[in-house]
Amino acid sequence: MTQPSFVPIAEADQVRRALRLEAPRPWVADRPADLRFPARPGGRHLGAPGPDQGFAIRLGRRFEDRLVLDAGESAEDVVVGCALLASRRSALFGRAPTVYDLEAALALWGFLRTDLPAGLGEARRLAFSGAGHDYVTQRALVDRVPEQAIRMPADESDAAVGTGDWRPLVGA
Repeated sequence: MTQPSFVPIAEADQVRRALRLEAPRPWVADRPADLRFPARPGGRHLGAPGPDQGFAIRLGRRFEDRLVLDAGESAEDVVVGCALLASRRSALFGRAPTVYDLEAALALWGFLRTDLPAGLGEARRLAFSGAGHDYVTQRALVDRVPEQAIRMPADESDAAVGTGDWRPLVGA
């Protein structure tokens, strides 16, 4: 509410003029890391950014009691590695990770099965070894799986693993 002109007020209490901002200057992407084109670059070791990808690790913790691990496999490495695969899968669809993305990643590598085809146990032990703590291992694991295998539903990838046709799925 404004102050009536007939009420005496001190000089310090009077309403001041608003601060006027100057018009912004034009801006161009000239820093080294700025993207200068509309599409995000893709390829090995560049990842697949998407919303709320850290939630995939929390979802992965729900599967810890259901994991079927061989000797030499760590539940931490499996949860982190499959959370990364689930994050990539969800980013391909333009959404945040869901429990179904985790289920598809775990089924892709046979972590929910007791009957593994020959060779898959050794391949996944080598692929996931250290994935819980090593960034290079994490990137190599995620880049190893082809995009068409990532997009498959969990039941289809589980069926392919069960029939022994797992090599094209995991890039082995």
